[in-house]
Amino acid sequence: MLSTRIKSIPPSATNAVDAKASELIKAGKPVLKFGIGAPDFDTPEHIKKAACQATMKGRVAKYTPAGGLPELKEAIQAKFKHENQIDYELNEIVAAAGAKQILYNTFQVILNKGDEVIMPAPTWVTHFEQVKLAGGIPLFAELPKDLKLTCNLVQEKLSARTKAILINSPSNPTGALMEPKEIRKIGELCTKKNILLVSDECYEHFVFGNTPFVSPASLSPEIKAITLTVNAVSKTYAMTGWRLGYAGGPTEIIKAMHILQSHSTGNPSAPAQFAAMAAFTGPQDCIDEMREAFRKRRDYVLRAWREIPKIECADADGAFYVFPKVSAYFRGNIKNSSDLCTYLLKEANVALVPGSAFLADKYVRFSYASSLEDIKEGMERIRKALAITL
Repeated sequence: MLSTRIKSIPPSATNAVDAKASELIKAGKPVLKFGIGAPDFDTPEHIKKAACQATMKGRVAKYTPAGGLPELKEAIQAKFKHENQIDYELNEIVAAAGAKQILYNTFQVILNKGDEVIMPAPTWVTHFEQVKLAGGIPLFAELPKDLKLTCNLVQEKLSARTKAILINSPSNPTGALMEPKEIRKIGELCTKKNILLVSDECYEHFVFGNTPFVSPASLSPEIKAITLTVNAVSKTYAMTGWRLGYAGGPTEIIKAMHILQSHSTGNPSAPAQFAAMAAFTGPQDCIDEMREAFRKRRDYVLRAWREIPKIECADADGAFYVFPKVSAYFRGNIKNSSDLCTYLLKEANVALVPGSAFLADKYVRFSYASSLEDIKEGMERIRKALAITL
């Protein structure tokens, strides 16, 4: 009864890991979860209150425009201008039920069967599955040891069928932050070849090293004209469950995304829209507090992984992930990253996501969106469990 298309799409590996860990916790196992990519903080009070007030005033009971309320678009417009130095008109902005839907809509409206989208590998699993769902072909630029994408790596994958290049900086799953000069080079390449640059910027505020975050659409009018800037309130404001993503980009693409959304989900949740407006226009100190907490965790996690024998772990200058290379521990019954994660879940009660989910089987993803106390306990369990395998 199912379509061939949907049969080809596997379930989300990160969601599967989280579900298995939750199942074990419910059964009484002391499992520590480092798999899911969601801040462990609560949504700030002023944001929750804004949604409640809008609800009590009867402002959320009706449909809104499919691509978001005008007031929300104005708040997004101001955010882009103030934080990213990008001037978008209101007809160049769309909101949806999370950045996932923004990305899904993007590939649905730009890709024809056989069109190619270049992206890094490792990469977030949903990026390439959504390209395939739209009939496109994902092409992967294999990353070097530092896990940073460069323009030269992208150029090697160019063909007459290249329709878009996708970048994600800071990166899920690696935590890597691209060099600004490479982002500019890729932007200039896209302008020269008339290729869409899709920039997934959901982790823009969680940057810890000396490399600055750069939004490519801010670099020049020419690069802006071929860039779709994708973002969400999910990570920045600890609002993963609210489901509110947004994008700015070329009018033609934004209009098409509006049309598609009007025939699929319709408008994003109205309470979430009012919450997002409060997030953009209200106090921003919550971001600083989360960033500093993540910075402390990141410093500890990097050091702890690097202290484990035979582990390689590149600098993770953004997001809230580290991506250690663990293939030195593939031996006996542990033949790949999935086996290793299964072993750690069973022997150490620690849940990680195998790198194979991100096209990097020699690695695992560790999310440090957990308390520092749990992280310290988890890393000690991992260290002991891996020592047994040597």
